[in-house]
Amino acid sequence: MEDVLSKLSHPRPEGVAPGNGYSHVVTGPGQWVAIAGQVALDADGNFVGVGDPAVQAQQVFANLDACLKAAGATFADVVKLNFFVTDIAYLPPIRTARDAYVDTTNPPASTAVQVSALFSPDALLEVEAYAVI
Repeated sequence: MEDVLSKLSHPRPEGVAPGNGYSHVVTGPGQWVAIAGQVALDADGNFVGVGDPAVQAQQVFANLDACLKAAGATFADVVKLNFFVTDIAYLPPIRTARDAYVDTTNPPASTAVQVSALFSPDALLEVEAYAVI
């Protein structure tokens, strides 16, 4: 597959403070790929890392990686990540897991939202991704 990084653009909008580990704007030509929110379920549907946001984040990003591969994409193609967390204090370990997958010099756009609950009390976070390939 051709290197998509050369096609993605990360414009820096004037008058907007730099993002902390994310880009405000990412654009690029190509096919749109939407990845449903992923939680820390293994291939058998069992929760990984119950009560541990760092372990759950690692599983979530492994799941996102598998979904991207199924679409013929990689994290280099991701333009937007949406994080839903049951406690905003989980962001540091989530960012550590994220940074193992994304280009931290040109990261995707990102939104993080604290929610009161996810579909299961064992789920501490859910992350969805959008990519252009």
